[in-house]
Amino acid sequence: MKKTTRSLLLLAMLLPCVSAGCGAAGGTAAGKEKTALTFADVGWDSIKLNNALAGFVAEKVFGYTWQETPGSTPISHEALLKGEIDIHMEEWTANIPSYAPDLKAGRFTELGVNFDDNRQGFYIPKYLADRCPELKSVKDLARYAELFPDPEDASRGIIYGGIVGWEITEIMNRKIAAYGLDKSYNYFASGSDAVLSAAMTSAWDRQAPIVAYYWEPTWLLGKYDFVLLEDDPYDAERFHDGYGACPSVTVTVAVSNGFAASNPKFCAFLARFGMSSAIISEALAYMNGTGADYKEAARWLLAESHPELLDEWLSPAQAAKARAAL
Repeated sequence: MKKTTRSLLLLAMLLPCVSAGCGAAGGTAAGKEKTALTFADVGWDSIKLNNALAGFVAEKVFGYTWQETPGSTPISHEALLKGEIDIHMEEWTANIPSYAPDLKAGRFTELGVNFDDNRQGFYIPKYLADRCPELKSVKDLARYAELFPDPEDASRGIIYGGIVGWEITEIMNRKIAAYGLDKSYNYFASGSDAVLSAAMTSAWDRQAPIVAYYWEPTWLLGKYDFVLLEDDPYDAERFHDGYGACPSVTVTVAVSNGFAASNPKFCAFLARFGMSSAIISEALAYMNGTGADYKEAARWLLAESHPELLDEWLSPAQAAKARAAL
């Protein structure tokens, strides 16, 4: 698992801090260990799965109880700063303007990187990529409009964009114009994820061509083999004008300062916690295919699909205890 230097240093320092009685970031003194844990729930599938994974370890290895508190991205981050939630398994750092200043000011404790291989952009099905090996990039779409006829305007192609109201949907729309694709394509912004995913799965079932915006990690890209079209390198200055690839976002595990001070052993586990978009997508696809809930998917992931995760996150004795619970 890819970890930051901060994460590795913290892992080495947390337990010595307990015996020395030192405080967490921001000068919070160590207090009584908290045994009822509160996780942030910002609503999307991947964080619910990550909460279930960490919650399983919390309950079966450390003997804690746990719950989730729903909230938006900014509300959940603010609740972490105030100590109203203990653990945030998915701080999407680029989406929180105050993240870096708050971290620098010591207002919360970052334990490490959960995943940073999330991708987004325009995808085509693998079977289409195999049929059209020269269709590799977004700019290449200019030569293939006839492959993607708009059902309401056969003289033009159609590119399925993101969800109405999302900033990325507008950025991708500007990309269509920036790359001259608006000359031969219509851009369709979906009213919901259900509409967008239905278009993609329907095309897959018919083995029909489709080009659509999507993102990782998701159940759809865990279940179906879609290929991300290449783009120019990410350029922060030009990205919002539509030029260049979408950047991956570093998604961290963070805790309140009070929790870091009072629960160093559990924080040592969280500092080692790490996933990948591929593994998360695989678990979400399992849920979609079986009807399993997040807790059931977490147990399946740890018992059957990726049992090695327990060895990466826990000591041998702790991993054995987790496996006994599975």
